[in-house]
Amino acid sequence: MKPFIAAAIAACQEIQTLVLQNDVSLFTAHTSGFGGDISRGVDLQAESICHRHLSPFGSVFSEESGWMGEKSSISIVLDPIDGSDNFISAFPYYGVSLCRLQNGTATDAIVCNLVNGDVFVRTPDEYYKCTLKTPYVKLPVLVNPFAKIGLFEKAAEHPALIKILMENKLKFRSPGALALSLAYAPYVKYMLFLGTMRPYDIQAGLYLSQHLHFIQDERYILISADKEVFEQIRSIVEKEYF
Repeated sequence: MKPFIAAAIAACQEIQTLVLQNDVSLFTAHTSGFGGDISRGVDLQAESICHRHLSPFGSVFSEESGWMGEKSSISIVLDPIDGSDNFISAFPYYGVSLCRLQNGTATDAIVCNLVNGDVFVRTPDEYYKCTLKTPYVKLPVLVNPFAKIGLFEKAAEHPALIKILMENKLKFRSPGALALSLAYAPYVKYMLFLGTMRPYDIQAGLYLSQHLHFIQDERYILISADKEVFEQIRSIVEKEYF
């Protein structure tokens, strides 16, 4: 295992131990973070853990603190808790998202589901899933041909598009953790997001799922393993919604 991937998984393991403690300090509201959202104790403590493990491998750019130290040609874009509102609300869909870039190009990414321990990994040479309990057991990430639902993040902000998707029987869920939803894209019918695109939200997940049918512009992200579904939703979004 590459040293960076090993360090990233070690950070996720420590964060999972942290969130399982359910200490009141994790829920404390602090000031607005670099990304504009109110940082909670869980965000800041997870950020500190990630910085300690990952800073030897590059300059860390985090949703909570922005640049943590001097910039360099190798950067690590970090969302220490993807779906922190879910964590605060005891909704079991939240994780860690991080992507290492060299001169702006992604080289390594991990998205970890802290609830069930799933870890999605992509390097220049490998793409696989493992778990926090068994990080050296590498499992293939296979497309699920039986998927019945998609994932539509920020769906509530687009009621007109919801109506069109429902009319076309394109069922979805909106679980509220964008990086996780991007990582799980091979398992669902499609993954759709419309909204502000911040690097710490999308960088790792986009790199993980880059092998699927894919579009990203300044308006939306759409990913699907099914070419027909991809084109159908792309047509809906671009011709009927925008």
